[in-house]
Parts: sequence; C-alpha cells; structure tokens
Amino acid sequence: MPALDLSTHPGHLARRLQQAHTLLWNTTVSEEVTSPQFAVLNTLVGEDGLDQRTVGERVGLDRSTIAEVIRRLADRGLIDKVRDPRDGRRSVLHATEEGVRVHKKLALRTARMNQVFLAPLAPREQDLFLDLLRRVSDAAEGLRNPSPPAALGA
Repeated sequence: MPALDLSTHPGHLARRLQQAHTLLWNTTVSEEVTSPQFAVLNTLVGEDGLDQRTVGERVGLDRSTIAEVIRRLADRGLIDKVRDPRDGRRSVLHATEEGVRVHKKLALRTARMNQVFLAPLAPREQDLFLDLLRRVSDAAEGLRNPSPPAALGA
C-alpha cells in the first residue's frame, strides 16, 4: 500500500495548524497564560459571574480540563471562585482586577498574533477561513456531545 497524502487529511492539517498557533502564542502573546486560560478569562471579562460548567461550554473545554484551567487561573489570582449565594452547590467565577489587567494586555497581543497567523490569506480569504473553521469546530462539538436520536414517528 502506498503512503497516504496527509495534506488531504483534515486532522493532520489541524494538528499542524495547532502547532503553529502554539508557537505563535508562546512567542507573541504569553508564555505564562495559555490560550485556553485566555479563552476562560476572556469569557469572564465579557460576562462575569458564570459557573464553571457554562464557561467550559462557551470555550469548548471538557469538565476535567475546565476544572484545571480554573484552578490555575485562581492560583495566579486572575479569577475568583465563590459559592453562589442563591445555590450553595454552585460556584460562580469572577475576573479579578489583575485578571482584567492581564486580559487587556493579552487581548492586544492576540490581535497582533492573529494578523501574523492569517497573513498568508487575503482579507476575504481570512473571513472565509474563519467561517469554515467555525463550521467544522461547531460540527465537531456535536460529535463530542451528540444529541439524542429523534423519537421514531415524531
């Protein structure tokens, strides 16, 4: 059997793209705050007081990963985790003043990183590329959390 042309395999290309993103992130944005940590911080800056499960869903992280990301952000003093006064079983998350400051600094750097990352594409291609990535990513989320099958005869 001949070797496969991996340039036609989306998973292979996605892995290479992720490697490029990680390199750019570490050199342009931050070596201390990871991209998933920034996504969580960004979510809380945009909508403070969410619970951990909701933040995880918004940024596409599974339960164990979001728990670890939250722990690390809290350990660094970038977010606070407090019991919900209306429901003691639930904790809500808040960006701290330091978290907001770090977010603002990193948000500027992510804009520069995105310019470098997308530079090989013309502006219209960039929009199309992002749209296609969103569509595939959204569909992939459905694979992780499939909807229950429709009832027969419904």
